[in-house]
Amino acid sequence: MNATPGEAGLGTILIVDDDNSIRKALHVTLSGMGFTVVDVSRGEEALTLVQLRRFDAVLLDVDIPGMGGLEACRCIRNMTAHLPILMLTAMDSEDDMVLGLDAGADDYITKPFRLRELTARLRSAVRRRNAPDSNKDGTLRHGKLELDPVRYRVLKAGRPIHLSPKEFEMLQFFMSHPGELITHGKLFRSLWGTERGEEFVYLRIFVSQLRKKIENDPLDPQYILTVPRVGYKFADK
Repeated sequence: MNATPGEAGLGTILIVDDDNSIRKALHVTLSGMGFTVVDVSRGEEALTLVQLRRFDAVLLDVDIPGMGGLEACRCIRNMTAHLPILMLTAMDSEDDMVLGLDAGADDYITKPFRLRELTARLRSAVRRRNAPDSNKDGTLRHGKLELDPVRYRVLKAGRPIHLSPKEFEMLQFFMSHPGELITHGKLFRSLWGTERGEEFVYLRIFVSQLRKKIENDPLDPQYILTVPRVGYKFADK
């Protein structure tokens, strides 16, 4: 395990990847930007560290020895609901993305990746994790859904629904704008910032995953409605 403190105190990043060259490149780049960086090669090591100290984000490779990246992601998500997890993978099919999101990931980065893009998305994830939330002042209710930002809890008909941090953020955004037309671009900028391009396929997968958790019938949604070729609308009644 290697750990390097950053000078600017931007946050602490855990890198989990068995490729030494990738770990070294990310370690040097991120620590040079001002992050504190810890890197390990196995999921079991990552789980131990997450229990022992606070991290602001995890970069987790899917294909690692031992328990594997997806199982490590599930375990980390069970330990902490708020920690951003960015999956690194050489696979880029929709099915692969769904597997990562089902495991609790918040973002999905395909290898080979550009360092500039990865660091931008990482900065965005850390900034959102640590930013004060001006919306944490009241519970949102709509139909059988209840979202409590203070307790970080979502209920459907009184039963808890387990969402990843990004899914929670997306649902909170939708519930805060009932009846409004939310374009693809607006939703992207609100949830991922301006650092990332508007990848509508990626956005569609995220919305689909959220629908599976909150809708009675994801194929006939009553809450998150699609506005063809434009965006989405959260039902206002």
